[in-house]
Amino acid sequence: MGWSQKVQNNIIMDKRKNNGGSRQGSGRPRKADEVRLIEKMDNLIDNDEVIKTLGQQVLKGDSRAMSLYFGYRYGKPKESVDINSSEGFNINFKDLIKFK
Repeated sequence: MGWSQKVQNNIIMDKRKNNGGSRQGSGRPRKADEVRLIEKMDNLIDNDEVIKTLGQQVLKGDSRAMSLYFGYRYGKPKESVDINSSEGFNINFKDLIKFK
């Protein structure tokens, strides 16, 4: 019996009981739970006061407050990677792939 056949047999035989699955308290909260949490926070926190406080922090020069403000106001800038840069890498592909 080959390796793939053994793997297939284990998956079939264990009926997925040993292959992960859901656990109590794992995963994303249900939408109803999120809505309840938002409602509770809205009852405790005055949105206008939060915006005023954020504005005060931005005017003081708080970089995290600025980042938060600009991220929501204008969107986060696109991240890019320069694939032509050789900074930090020195790979010679001819050495890696040697044909005989």
